[in-house]
Amino acid sequence: MRVEDMPAGSALDRIASLRAHLPDSQVLDRNALATRDPGWDASNLDAFALVRPDSVAEVARLVAWCQAHRCAFVPQGGRTGLVGGSVTTPEQLICDLGALDRIEEIDPDSGIAVVQAGVTLGALQEAAAAVGLHPGLDLAARGSATIGGLIATNAGGITAFRTGVMRHRVLGLEAVLPDGRLLDDMTRVLKTSAGYDVKQLLIGAEGTLGIVTRAVIRLDPLPNGRATALLGTTGAARALDIVRHLQGGSAPLLAAEIMWSGFAAVTCAALGLDSAQLPLRSPCLLLVELGGASFEAARTALEDALAALVETEPDLDGIVCASIAQSAQLWRLREDTDALYRLHPQAPSYDISLPAREFDGYVARLRPALKAIDQAIEPYLFGHLADGNLHIVLNQPGPLQPDARTAIETVIYDELRGLGGSFSAEHGIGSKRIAALKRNADPVKLALMAELKRLFDPDNLCNPGKIVA
Repeated sequence: MRVEDMPAGSALDRIASLRAHLPDSQVLDRNALATRDPGWDASNLDAFALVRPDSVAEVARLVAWCQAHRCAFVPQGGRTGLVGGSVTTPEQLICDLGALDRIEEIDPDSGIAVVQAGVTLGALQEAAAAVGLHPGLDLAARGSATIGGLIATNAGGITAFRTGVMRHRVLGLEAVLPDGRLLDDMTRVLKTSAGYDVKQLLIGAEGTLGIVTRAVIRLDPLPNGRATALLGTTGAARALDIVRHLQGGSAPLLAAEIMWSGFAAVTCAALGLDSAQLPLRSPCLLLVELGGASFEAARTALEDALAALVETEPDLDGIVCASIAQSAQLWRLREDTDALYRLHPQAPSYDISLPAREFDGYVARLRPALKAIDQAIEPYLFGHLADGNLHIVLNQPGPLQPDARTAIETVIYDELRGLGGSFSAEHGIGSKRIAALKRNADPVKLALMAELKRLFDPDNLCNPGKIVA
């Protein structure tokens, strides 16, 4: 019998039992939850209680309690996910990993960090930077997204085109499995060929196969300086030519972010930037960053590389940042996606990937196809050009009605598999994209996923209703 078929005890009885089993201070009831920030989705805190264990042993004790009481549990990190991967119901219990927030070791000689799951990306970046290193992952939610959550969603972000996604950054992993066993695979080296790499099943599983508690993260050297430019282009193809040109230079290309003008105009207005100084009249904007021994060295390398481009394209428009502060302002132009959601609360958003050379043709087909559904739709478009990740946010509030949602998803998703892309690039499946997964994924893959879920979690207690319905 699965957990959803079981009669539930009262929330008060369960909370009393939890407090007898775990330190009282770690157990928060509904009244306490009402005072907490639910994060991106208000349903993240709909559970009857939240438990905040402060050790791996207590995570294991909590899972054992859930098994004994047939209680479904939902692991949570920074609650920054966009696809409902950590939403809860009143019968469920939250396992909040926020107290597992210790950076246990930074080893500059081996280039690794040993961290607990509740460490934020920003905290790890800061600790690694103190010894000239970087975790090889960056995204706008760096201040709240946790390492455990990033592993659970196989996060990508700004640097994925050169350093890989989270799957490529994790050398070792520790996790409490749904039956309470501890998977201890805290490998600290890159090379290992020792049977099935079981930890890879948990990376991207969104907490449905276990609770990640610790990890060994691969670190890369951090450039001493970086310089930024914002360039206007005619489209994604021309922007990609610029990226390839910069990649062929002597200074490393650290970032290549594309924004269509509609998105850039909204974030520019929200930030109060002087639009007259920016190339907003161009159909697309390309935000690039080069590294170097210092800011001045990186800026010189960037200016030299762009000067070579101007020789063949004299109309190239753009701005090279004169200071680190100006660079930070331009990055806010790209990263303040909240401006869209302030204009259009709960705006439907999509996160796809396809070969970057296909961007222009895809966008040209996308816009009229969406207008055929609703003439008022004008998508905001932006993303990580060098790795083919395109974000699409609609200019209307959500959630969509079911028929409209299906029609829009059909337009956005249907050609991606044929192009070699994916309907979900870095945000995951969660609870909101299960139908899309079923429509777009290979049937054999879906069957194997269901079998893996039953193998790891036969009672469907671990983050039920996510990925595998």
